[in-house]
Amino acid sequence: MPDAFAGLPGGVAVSHLSVYDWQAADGVCGGTPHLHLACSEAYVVTGGRGAVQTLTASGYGVTPLAAGTVAWFTPGTIHRLVDDDGLRITVLMQNSGLPEAGDAVLTLPPPYLTDPEMYAAVTTIPADASVAEQERVARARRDLALEGYRVLRASGPEALAEFHRAAGALVRPRLAEWRERWRRGAAAAATATGEQLDRLERGDVSHLADALVRAERPVGRGRFGMCGRLDVYDVPPAAG
Repeated sequence: MPDAFAGLPGGVAVSHLSVYDWQAADGVCGGTPHLHLACSEAYVVTGGRGAVQTLTASGYGVTPLAAGTVAWFTPGTIHRLVDDDGLRITVLMQNSGLPEAGDAVLTLPPPYLTDPEMYAAVTTIPADASVAEQERVARARRDLALEGYRVLRASGPEALAEFHRAAGALVRPRLAEWRERWRRGAAAAATATGEQLDRLERGDVSHLADALVRAERPVGRGRFGMCGRLDVYDVPPAAG
């Protein structure tokens, strides 16, 4: 029997998010609009007030967020977090944290989406830069993404479909890496459950003797993410 899955339940990942209180050109404070192509994401609101603006093929929507709210959305949902009053969220991410490890495309204007080098140049926050420089880059990419977002909101479904096509083409070179993360994470977790059920059906409880307990502290605090400052954890998926 393969090693038991030892990652977070279901192969998810978690981070703590303090949504940006930076005001944008439209007078709204918040983060960078983007979508994920292969992952669902959930918000467990732990403090403050705000909302998440969403844009899908079904249209535009706003979901209020307050302490105690749990909200989630599936791949393809363009989302923009809005901070009204110190919004803090624990984020649950599918596929071992893939949403923060590459499965995101910002709603930049079309020319940036068809040139991978140009896209990377305006979205990558330099790890070795000063905090002030990192904040400048994070603000600039947020504001650039809002330009494309406003056009998508004002346009019809074909513009959204074109953005989906461009986003898919942009991430295609990384799909093998993503598939491996899924295989070692969510797929391994589901397989382990199936094997445990098979054992229990046979009356075999030997896997219970392999129980373990783990606890982790954040490996990074206050990182500049797409939606806000992040406290992140390093909980790897299953080995092998």
